[in-house]
Amino acid sequence: MSQIEKATRFKQLHQKGAPVVLYNIWDAGGALAVAEAGASAIATGSWSIAAAHGYPDGEMIPLDLALQVVERICATVDLPVTVDFEGGYATATAAVAENIRKVIRTGAVGINFEDRIVNGKGLHTIDAQVARIQAIRDVATEEGVPLFINARTDLFLNAKPDNHPDLLAEALERETAYAAAGADGFFVPGLTDEGLITQITQTARLPVNVMMRGALKTVAEAAKTGAARASYGPAPYVRFLSDLKTAYAEAINPT
Repeated sequence: MSQIEKATRFKQLHQKGAPVVLYNIWDAGGALAVAEAGASAIATGSWSIAAAHGYPDGEMIPLDLALQVVERICATVDLPVTVDFEGGYATATAAVAENIRKVIRTGAVGINFEDRIVNGKGLHTIDAQVARIQAIRDVATEEGVPLFINARTDLFLNAKPDNHPDLLAEALERETAYAAAGADGFFVPGLTDEGLITQITQTARLPVNVMMRGALKTVAEAAKTGAARASYGPAPYVRFLSDLKTAYAEAINPT
């Protein structure tokens, strides 16, 4: 498939109540393994890629190295690839746009783009994040690729679950603004209560992405909420490390 065909296919995979499953990976070998297992698309995880190369999360892995990893993934699998690109490795809209141009040129067809201020405090204002999303959409148009912008809000991620109901109104305000700015999806990591997710999916204009963690344990549960995308974040990498340690322990202490 061409890059444009992959981008078109990736958008089509987002169906409310029948979520595309993204088992986030960190290298080309992992991408190939997940593809051979039957995945319809590939997603990276920023935490996982950084950790796999000895860096902490939060745009600490050098951008050029991160892009090299993505380029190898795109060259290894003939599937749509979406990149967890955190805050775009920049604050200013022009710099974000140029970094996204580099992502598109790796062969990727989608990004996660979060509204928290990376290595700062709080979230970008709605107006600031809207401008950043618009700049991304403009550069994708210039590149001729219908890039899938998965607009992530970090409202819920670090908030106590008891406070999540109070954040729904702002979340939906952000979703409306991000959709108008050119986003294609809305990501609510940290929100795992099925009733609250359902309230989001029933109101949102965009297909909703949930992260499989905590109380949200199965894709079937995610489907019931109306989610269109279910991703796993760093969980696959954490499990990989655990399995690796177990295998090593068994190798030196066979039973």
